[in-house]
Amino acid sequence: MSDAIGMVETKGLVPMVQATDAMLKTAKVTYQGWKKVGSGFCTVFVSGDVGAVQAAVDAGAAAARAVGEVRSVLVIPRPHDDLSKVLPK
Repeated sequence: MSDAIGMVETKGLVPMVQATDAMLKTAKVTYQGWKKVGSGFCTVFVSGDVGAVQAAVDAGAAAARAVGEVRSVLVIPRPHDDLSKVLPK
């Protein structure tokens, strides 16, 4: 796994969908899936080169904040190969 990974965690499904839409439209990133964390929190995952992932996550977080609550935002530039075991397929 040489691509960067970006994550946006929101409270609720609607802000997560809004974030996902913005991320995929903003930069050349690949949708990796999403996970329901619990207590209404959802996390969406994207991958790509570091610059694209950072731009996508920034845009996604801004779009999600416009319609709901963003809990957390994270970009991992060079994730370890074993990290793919815990991410959505």
